[in-house]
Amino acid sequence: MLPNGIREITSEKGKVCREVLDDLPDWFGIPEAVDAYVRDSENLPMFGLVHDGAVVGFVSLKLHTAFAAEAYVLGVKRGWHRRGIGRRLLEDAESFARGRGCVFLTVKTLAPDRPSNAYARTRRFYDAMGFLPVELFPDLWGPENPCLFMIKALAG
Repeated sequence: MLPNGIREITSEKGKVCREVLDDLPDWFGIPEAVDAYVRDSENLPMFGLVHDGAVVGFVSLKLHTAFAAEAYVLGVKRGWHRRGIGRRLLEDAESFARGRGCVFLTVKTLAPDRPSNAYARTRRFYDAMGFLPVELFPDLWGPENPCLFMIKALAG
């Protein structure tokens, strides 16, 4: 059973981000990166899935141009994985971006060049959501964390 619903988060966005990401050390285990996500999320549109008053998952979006938005950071607490929450959050992000005239939604994730079971799951999720790998940036996050840039065309 899914929680009671997605809503826009308008306050304490950094706190929400930190609480969820701290529950996901296999994905968000670099303290400096988590701090950056927390800081940046304060000023970005954020949607969260709330259950019993607590956010169990969220997505923050960056609007880059009139045509493209980025799913900047998305996380669902470990105990809530495999319940369709990430899918619902991403669908709301797509709807938000389309409503602002965007025709593309992008995401950056760890490239397959660096083996990680957690990020292999992440890439499968984005594949299933219709994202296509576009470019590898081997040094964007440093050579130990090659970045895969993915994109999805938004219908409608």
